[in-house]
Amino acid sequence: MPEPALTELLYGKGAHASSIACVEGLPLDLASRQVPGFPHSIWQILFHLNYWIDYDLRRIRGERPPYPDHAAESWPQNPTPADEAEWRQEVSRFTALLGDVATLANAGPERLKQEVEGMHPAHGRQSSSTLAVLWQTVVHNSYHLGQIAMLRRALGAWPPPGGGDTW
Repeated sequence: MPEPALTELLYGKGAHASSIACVEGLPLDLASRQVPGFPHSIWQILFHLNYWIDYDLRRIRGERPPYPDHAAESWPQNPTPADEAEWRQEVSRFTALLGDVATLANAGPERLKQEVEGMHPAHGRQSSSTLAVLWQTVVHNSYHLGQIAMLRRALGAWPPPGGGDTW
């Protein structure tokens, strides 16, 4: 049975803004601007999201990616990408990775029940079926997309062109 709630949350249903709308149409100068009181730029948050989505998809595929030694490895040090092309590439990568998550969310029950090998001791203390890892991905995305929405508001760039809650 597919998991429609996963795809609804990935693409913005209910209380969730569209994940893609949160980053599309954002110019590089705003994506890389640091807002006082916030530790990361939108660019850094998007890079971090892509890092972990890709990591978990690789785990689900059985590739056994090494778990990073430090959390800092999943964040770019520079708040600014090298250029506009790198920013656009990261946005495109995000869209593609969400598509991969949605495809898995719509897989059959046998695929969703498959166990995913843990790559860190903490993985052994939590459910690690494909479905559980996808839910963890969606929740992680939701947390950081909320940060992006707040940064966009602080930068005067909310709602995004694709729409978003404003109340």
